[in-house]
Amino acid sequence: MENSNKKAYIKGLETGIPIGLGYLAVAFTLGIQAKKIGITAVQSAIMSFGLHASAGEYIFISLFGAATGILVMVLMEMVANARYLLMSCSLSQKIPEDTPLWKRLIMGYFITDEIFGAAIAVKGKLNPYYIFGMATVASPGWVIGTALGVVLGNALPSNVISALSVGLFGMFIACIIPEGKKNKIVAIVIIISFVASYLASIIPVVKNIDSGIKIIVLTVVIAGIFAVVKPVKEGQNE
Repeated sequence: MENSNKKAYIKGLETGIPIGLGYLAVAFTLGIQAKKIGITAVQSAIMSFGLHASAGEYIFISLFGAATGILVMVLMEMVANARYLLMSCSLSQKIPEDTPLWKRLIMGYFITDEIFGAAIAVKGKLNPYYIFGMATVASPGWVIGTALGVVLGNALPSNVISALSVGLFGMFIACIIPEGKKNKIVAIVIIISFVASYLASIIPVVKNIDSGIKIIVLTVVIAGIFAVVKPVKEGQNE
């Protein structure tokens, strides 16, 4: 068991390297925004370690800069980050049933879009140490990137930061495209998800709704439809 945990952890470290590098670039831009409203490097690092969410942190920085009340901040963060509840529920179906609570809590704490994408792509049961390995690299990249953004300010040209952050989206796409090539149903779900997300961003009545809410609604609706139309039989992914 220890040997398999070690292998899963090392594999997670390898997977987490590009995630961490991408986070370093994206978090740098958040650090610049944090500096503008008077947040220190230490405070920004604590913020990033506590949230691990770009949209959530951007919302917090915006509300904090506008001197918004704590209750409003908490409610907005709950809405913006509610999608992680769905990710946690999904991953709970992939880990062994005897996984202790402390491991489940650590997994839930470090779940991000990219870590979830890499973890859900694992065939069969998911060893929690794979996520632990990714988090070991990804979390420091996020935290350090935010602090560096505060310290260095606008030292790097904006086009350089934008170019670095593109790699993160490329890595996320790389997590879902191979699975789409193997499974026609997954490919259809991916295409429908892309189209639905795009339409939700341009339709007048819908586009102004919080992005976190739109992600939750689209995820539940699309996944629910295909769960009924094309259900996965028990043990099919083992």
